[in-house]
Amino acid sequence: MLELPVVSADENKEAPRQRKPDWLRVKLPIGPSYKKVRSLVDEYKLHTICQSGNCPNMGECWGAGTATFMILGNTCTRSCSFCAVKTGRPNEYDTDEPRRVAEAIFLMQVKHAVITSVNRDELADRGAEIWHQTVRLVKETSPSTTIETLIPDVKANWEALERMISAGQEVVSHNMETVERLYRKVRPQAKYQRSLEQIKRTKAFGKRTKSGVMVGLGETQEEMFKIMDDLREHDCDVLTIGQYLQPTKMHIEVAEFIHPDVFAMYHEEGMKRGFAFVESGPLVRSSYHAERHL
Repeated sequence: MLELPVVSADENKEAPRQRKPDWLRVKLPIGPSYKKVRSLVDEYKLHTICQSGNCPNMGECWGAGTATFMILGNTCTRSCSFCAVKTGRPNEYDTDEPRRVAEAIFLMQVKHAVITSVNRDELADRGAEIWHQTVRLVKETSPSTTIETLIPDVKANWEALERMISAGQEVVSHNMETVERLYRKVRPQAKYQRSLEQIKRTKAFGKRTKSGVMVGLGETQEEMFKIMDDLREHDCDVLTIGQYLQPTKMHIEVAEFIHPDVFAMYHEEGMKRGFAFVESGPLVRSSYHAERHL
């Protein structure tokens, strides 16, 4: 086990000038490519997880001409304690959204598109039809574009899952987010084993599978090794590991800031376990450098 000193959340509060370690500093979003992406997102009235999730990599990714589109609105039926996306009763979903997403991806000339969504537990099909139509239209409009879909928990509605993932996307991701012990605290409306089963069924359908885990929530290194083993046992191909950052004071606090050397160790451990690709680093998010493992 690699033991390194960590920066605790309490120590951060006592030293407001050093709120985060140096390795968590990011550049402000600037440049013509960033402005172009923002303009298209606004023009086509689209949502992105980059904005709704307060992603620290938005400047880098938008500056490179890429974005992760969020469909089915921007209000989630879940109330996860880590997530910055708005929680509540969503509005009626927009049936024209798939066309607008496809057109925006075409205009951006995206080589690898990432699409995600909020949870829509109130819908019988969990939003699967909108998912299917969005991917289908992107493929029709931009046939050379590869697609990763980061899908929510379907609550064991396996028919909805099949519809969601059957439109031609190359990669299907479903994030575990945290270790099993912390599920009730971090993902109170999700189930650890159910998410693993969803990943396994996705692989059985013939898709490349992917999942993401946050660290700094109070997990141990042994628990991180266990979730890696569980994911491999359920046929997960690709793993991302990143630092949890508290989006607002209303969300769960950071337990510790994990040193970059520990992220490097997690990368090595993941590769030893047989993942095809592991992206591990303080600023890594589930769609960060998503094109690399293709």
